[in-house]
Amino acid sequence: MVDGLIWKYIEKPIKHKQLQLRIYSFVALSTWQQLDSFCRVNGKGDDQLRWGGLKGFVDGSLGSTTAWFYDPYLDEPQKRGFNITDTVLLKKWVIGADKAGLQVAVHAIGDRANDFILDVFKSAVTENGERDRRFRIEHAQHLSAAAISRFGLENIIPSMQPYHAIDDGKWAYKRLDSARLKRTYPFKSLLRSNAKLSFGSDWTVAPLTPLEGIYAAVTRQTLDGKNPGGWFPEEKISVEEALRCYTIANAFSGFEEKKLGKIKKGYLADFVILSDNIFEIAPEAIRNTKVLQTIINGKEVFNSSKK
Repeated sequence: MVDGLIWKYIEKPIKHKQLQLRIYSFVALSTWQQLDSFCRVNGKGDDQLRWGGLKGFVDGSLGSTTAWFYDPYLDEPQKRGFNITDTVLLKKWVIGADKAGLQVAVHAIGDRANDFILDVFKSAVTENGERDRRFRIEHAQHLSAAAISRFGLENIIPSMQPYHAIDDGKWAYKRLDSARLKRTYPFKSLLRSNAKLSFGSDWTVAPLTPLEGIYAAVTRQTLDGKNPGGWFPEEKISVEEALRCYTIANAFSGFEEKKLGKIKKGYLADFVILSDNIFEIAPEAIRNTKVLQTIINGKEVFNSSKK
C-alpha cells in the first residue's frame, strides 16, 4: 500500500522523471469513494505510476494469533483469531468499490478469513454483474479444502509470497494441526485448480528479491534446515511455474499482461541479466544467484560492475 510516508520518498523522483521503478499504488479500501472521485478527474496514471487499486483486511497474522480460523490454535486453544475489520463494513466497501470499477485486493490469512472474503467477492459479482474485475486475496495462506478449487472456478487471484512458507515452516506446527498445515501455502494445488497464482515479496516483512521467493517455492526448504526435502513437498512447484507466477501471472494480476511479464516485441523492455541460468543450476543454488544488470524500459538502471 502507498501511504503518505511512502509518497514522501517517491514524489520528487516522479516529478523529475527519475523514478526507476514501476508502481501500482493500492490505498485503503475504506477510502474507495475518494479514490473513485480522484480517478474520475485524473485517470489511473501511466506506465510508470498507476493507481486505482484498493486493499482491505479481513484478519491479522499467524504469528500474532490474530489470523481467523474455524478451529483453535494448538498452543493457545482459547484463541481462533478474529476479523480485524467489521464484516458488514468490509462487504459494503468491496461491493461499492467493485461497482465503481476499482480493483480490490483483501488480506486474508486464516481459513475462515479466506472463506469469508471468497463469499464476499461472490456476492459482489452477483450484485454488480460479470466483468473482468480480477479480485485478489493477498496471502491466501491457510485455505480450507473447498477454498482451493474456488480460486480457479471463481476467477479470484491468490496473491502469495512464497518466502513466508520457508520461514513459517520453522514454527507453524506449534500453532496448527497437520490437517491445516497440509493446506498451507498450497502453490501446486492452486495451480492444478487453474488459479492464476501470482507471487510477490511482502517486503519489508520478507526479502524483496524474487530469487529468494523462487527458491522458496521450488524447494520449500525451511530456514532452520529441518526440511531438506521440502516442507509439505507435494506443494513444491517447478522453476518455470515459479517464474511465471512472478512475471506473466503477476502482470495479469495488475491488468498489465499486454505490456509486462514477457520479453516480447511490443512489450515494455523490463528484464534482468542473472549470473546463472536458474533453469540449469541446482534449485538450492537459486537464492545465491546474483543480478548483474537491470533494464527498465530499455535503459540500464543497475549494473553490478558499476557499484
